[in-house]
Amino acid sequence: MKRVGLTGMLLLLIMTVLTGCLYPEEQLSQNQIPYDTQVKAVQEAVEQYQEDNNGLLPIKTRDQDTSIYQKYPIDFKKLSSQYLPEIPGNAFENGGIFQYVLMDVEENPTVKIFDLRMAETIREIKIRIQAGGYPPFKKEVAPNVYKLDYEEIGYDGEVYVDSPFSNKKLPLVINGSGEIFVDYSMDLFEKLQSADEVPETGKDIRHLLTDDSLFVPAYSLSYTVDEKKEPVFMTK
Repeated sequence: MKRVGLTGMLLLLIMTVLTGCLYPEEQLSQNQIPYDTQVKAVQEAVEQYQEDNNGLLPIKTRDQDTSIYQKYPIDFKKLSSQYLPEIPGNAFENGGIFQYVLMDVEENPTVKIFDLRMAETIREIKIRIQAGGYPPFKKEVAPNVYKLDYEEIGYDGEVYVDSPFSNKKLPLVINGSGEIFVDYSMDLFEKLQSADEVPETGKDIRHLLTDDSLFVPAYSLSYTVDEKKEPVFMTK
């Protein structure tokens, strides 16, 4: 019995070690947690860098058309050890799943993050659409915004991503150009219920998600409120 117990413990130990080796770093649990302390450390490093470099920010260059929530990724190479002892373990650049970005770069540069697993899900869907030749639009939910017929591209059912704000399963939508977005309507609806002031129709309301969160609504379309003060896509 003792030999069996010892053998079992040995197998468990071997399996534990192998699990750590077989899974890539981005899958390790410690790299999937949005530590508040890590974001704060990067925030302090950014502020010091800006002070030492005549207002310049440690960011990478992106196209003007890039969404405001993904437009200013932090360039950790510029921060280096002088401002940041090490890149956060949960950052993409260090094997993590989060992209660190800056918001409000003109007035109050603020460090935020978003989950890159969303990008992987979107990329997989796009590959299947390309293989099929044309997006299988299912239903128009707003002008030039559609649901997808996932079964037409080989899925068993609708595909969702995890919300960083509520942990709910969020659906995806696609526009006429084939760009895929995360639909944050459910999260925005919740925020509107507890908002001190109801936003004006025609104003983008996505800031309701970012005001008290480490996260930004990456891969999102703009939203406003309708006459019922409920979130709707803000289309041209």
